[in-house]
Amino acid sequence: MGARFTSDKDPWDWCAVLAVAFLALAWWRLQIPSKIYFDEVHYVNAARKMLQGLRVNAEHPMLGKTIIAAAIRLLGDTPLHWRIPSVICGGVGLYAFSRLVWFISGNARTTVMALFLVATDFAWFIQSRIAMLDMIMAAFGMIALWQFAAAVRLPQQGRWRLGLSGLFTGLAMGAKWSFAPALVLPGLVFLVLRLRHGPRLLTATRGAPVPGISLVEAGLWLGLLPAAVYWLTFWPAFHWTPNPVNPWDPIGWHREMLRLQDSVVKLHPYRSKWYQWVIDWRAVWYLYQPIDGAQRGIVLIGNPFTMLAGLPALLWALWAGIWRHRRDALTFAVLYLVTLLFWALSGKPIQFYYHYLLPGTFLMACLALALDDLWQRRDRWRWLAPAALALSAGMFAWFFPIISAWPLCCGRPSFQFWMWLHSWR
Repeated sequence: MGARFTSDKDPWDWCAVLAVAFLALAWWRLQIPSKIYFDEVHYVNAARKMLQGLRVNAEHPMLGKTIIAAAIRLLGDTPLHWRIPSVICGGVGLYAFSRLVWFISGNARTTVMALFLVATDFAWFIQSRIAMLDMIMAAFGMIALWQFAAAVRLPQQGRWRLGLSGLFTGLAMGAKWSFAPALVLPGLVFLVLRLRHGPRLLTATRGAPVPGISLVEAGLWLGLLPAAVYWLTFWPAFHWTPNPVNPWDPIGWHREMLRLQDSVVKLHPYRSKWYQWVIDWRAVWYLYQPIDGAQRGIVLIGNPFTMLAGLPALLWALWAGIWRHRRDALTFAVLYLVTLLFWALSGKPIQFYYHYLLPGTFLMACLALALDDLWQRRDRWRWLAPAALALSAGMFAWFFPIISAWPLCCGRPSFQFWMWLHSWR
């Protein structure tokens, strides 16, 4: 945690305004394209089968597909309604991310800058407009981390905030496993900081990270509760017809899920590796075709400026965390590294740039902290902080047509206008 913290400087209102503005922009023309595109084919069709009580693809956990199915049942089977869960989670998750940054850094300017950088990093916007699992998972995971950080900052509220952290940890895992490396960190932090209590390790309630909460109670909120919630997210699978999942054989059904994930070995033209994500080298074309009366495209890449500027910011965060004892910088650097290493060490044979959603988000927090450090120096380099925000916004505006399915005016070759690298094609 950053050394300074006072609720009097909390920028929750500015963050709420920016999150609502992001939600409005993402919701605008959400029904376009007016048909299934890219991986919506897997999740929308799975949701339709769930509504019939049929067995669906079990490669991922059930909650994200259940939420899409609920939207279809309540609102209708249309492109707009398929995507409503993702876009709402995009706005909520963005606000939750800002709260996480606030409770870790205690710095209002850093918090607002981090929110702005994520809102304009392309990936958060694009994933908020497609019926996939990633944004549902990201929103629940950000809420879980936010509540844990708030429990540390406000120990008088520690018990109920740890309970919420555990609840949303289970929900995030029930949507998709990608958040798992970050979500195990709160429990590990609690354990490590309590090791100093020796024989009273399990029952001591004094000391960091949350005074008043013993390690046993923390294990309940951060261990048993998430496991129970995660188990309950499979409830629809327990009632499939035919071949329901056996609720008392979690090892068996997870072994099957892993087998299905590893079975996808057919080469894909937009596959990529983790080191290509880091340098924004490989794009994913979600859409490029005449549809809804115009030539339209959606390409998933990272903001060419902020994703690269974030790399020296990451190095700064590691240096500041280790040598200047900036725990806020070190926290986000670690979150970036563990969520990236998850994919670097994963045995999943086919990976895509959208797996960089979480590392890229934590990278923007590192960049915001570095920019705030520049801002506070009050020397000739201070102008770089507002310039970086302006450049991030400018890149977002420049690429907006090709990340939002806007009508492209120049026919089929029009995508070349934005293809600065051959590897983006």
